[in-house]
Amino acid sequence: MSQSTATKVSRLVLGQLGPRFLSNTTGFSRPATTGMSSAKFASYGVRGWSASAPSVKPSEEDKPKAFATEEGKLIVSYWGVAPPKITKEDGTAWKWNCFRPWESYKPDVSIDVKKHHKPETTMDKFAYWTVQVLKYPTYLFFQRRHMCHAVLLETVAAVPGMVGGMLLHCKSLRRFEQSGGWIKALLEEAENERMHLMTFIEMAKPKWYERALVFAVQGGFFNAYFLAYLASPKLAHRIVGYLEEEAVNSYSEFLKDLDNGSFENVPAPAIAIDYWRLPPNSTLRDVVFVIRADEAHHRDLNHYASDIQCQGQELKDTPAPIGYH
Repeated sequence: MSQSTATKVSRLVLGQLGPRFLSNTTGFSRPATTGMSSAKFASYGVRGWSASAPSVKPSEEDKPKAFATEEGKLIVSYWGVAPPKITKEDGTAWKWNCFRPWESYKPDVSIDVKKHHKPETTMDKFAYWTVQVLKYPTYLFFQRRHMCHAVLLETVAAVPGMVGGMLLHCKSLRRFEQSGGWIKALLEEAENERMHLMTFIEMAKPKWYERALVFAVQGGFFNAYFLAYLASPKLAHRIVGYLEEEAVNSYSEFLKDLDNGSFENVPAPAIAIDYWRLPPNSTLRDVVFVIRADEAHHRDLNHYASDIQCQGQELKDTPAPIGYH
């Protein structure tokens, strides 16, 4: 191809496509040009317009909708999932998003808080002394600072139920079998422990190094318990049973200091009153009292789960005590 021919072809291409792709205006708003390129461009513009999809106005259902949160913030979404409007029995608005009224309950405080599983087998002794070794550093660190100790305790105590429930969930899917309700029971335990933390965080303000300690302890404990549950679920549940025994003892010491005036018995936070259905004039002592009862129930549930497996049975064959606390 000669140079003159190539130049003519380049001019022709630029004449036809250049205005369309290099201009900010449409084909119909350009000033008219003369010659063949003008006629061709006009026809090209018409063809391009006729091939384009017609504009469709969105219907009312397709338009995004705005929903107001309790804080007054607007959330715009196409999906139409409006925040539920929940009220208490007296008709007042429910202010908590972390739990619902039907998840609140009156705790059973008549449970024996002094029960102890005597370690007799090698596995039991290993679990017991593992917990004993782990508890002393925290006691030395926190001493009588019960509130900060409780925050650390609950960040750890909420891990086993979640890990156990998750692994049982995967096992149920993998083996195409029911869990006997143990997935729900263990997740209930994890959620209950998390609500303990949400209650204490309303009253405690952990320092930066205490938050750093929570990060380290929770991360290490999560991975260690995950591996322990994979290796031996009965050992893992026994360890948690002894951990819960120590939690009961820790809250008993908390109650002693509240009773003798060593720790101020402040009013109970609103979240605790709604979650445990406590009287409006409840105090911190009432909160610690019901939390200790919760921990005693978790103690029994985990020792029971370990006993089932120590006797050669599987959890799925024994109905779980759902809602035990």
